[in-house]
Amino acid sequence: MHPHDPVRPAPAASPAVRRAAVLGSPVAHSLSPVLHRAAYEQLGLHDWTYERYEVDEAGLASFLGGIDEQWAGLSLTMPLKRAVIPLLDEISATAESVEAANTVVFRGRRRIGDNTDIPGMVAALRERGIARVEHAAVLGAGATASSALAALAQICDGPVTAYVRGTERAREMRGWGERLGAEVRTTAWDDAADALSAPLVIATTPAGSTDALAARVPERPGTLFDVLYDPWPTRLASAWAERGGAVVSGLDLLVHQAVLQVELMTGHAPAPLAEMRAAGEAALHARTG
Repeated sequence: MHPHDPVRPAPAASPAVRRAAVLGSPVAHSLSPVLHRAAYEQLGLHDWTYERYEVDEAGLASFLGGIDEQWAGLSLTMPLKRAVIPLLDEISATAESVEAANTVVFRGRRRIGDNTDIPGMVAALRERGIARVEHAAVLGAGATASSALAALAQICDGPVTAYVRGTERAREMRGWGERLGAEVRTTAWDDAADALSAPLVIATTPAGSTDALAARVPERPGTLFDVLYDPWPTRLASAWAERGGAVVSGLDLLVHQAVLQVELMTGHAPAPLAEMRAAGEAALHARTG
């Protein structure tokens, strides 16, 4: 397995290559089918399908073993982004940098992994006018947090402070910083309220984890990038917006990384960002009423 970057989009798909899906556990909440199907409709790819499959780490190898020539690619959510790495034939330098792939593209029988979360984060921030920041804070650790560090390595001029639980998580985050060329400092999760004064805060933790921080939002907050999208808004995001701070949502990330996935899997670029976002927003609104 050799790193390459970037993974080039597939050539225009033939009618025989028309299947894609998102895998994960749990995966029932995923909006990826809504976004990808909206793209297919807009691009005129009427023979393409995109489904969701409940697949955990133990079942991933078996699922990949059943892939045939109809498959164009897969989107991967937790807990598969790192579990898939040993099962790939090639991996992009972007995915290699964080040892996590959220995208698999098939070239014949070859499985090629990529990571669209990192450029998706950068694109979502740029869309909101965030091109550079002096320093930043990351809430949490894990695959999404390491992707956040990789994105921050491109746009942050100063240190990144990661708020984590446990010394092992702290050690891992400092290690990712060294690998990615980001100056990472670590602090205990008990001090997470201190993160909220940073000009950019990226929250990568599960639903409910930051609820207690909502009451600690400063008078003049900067930008919050909360990677969750369901349930939305989170308590922290709501409190942040009430204080007048800018909020980038998990849907923003999901849409931007999905745009890149569609382009890689189908070979059609640019993917229809506006239509994909509108479909995602409508689906979220339907869930919340």
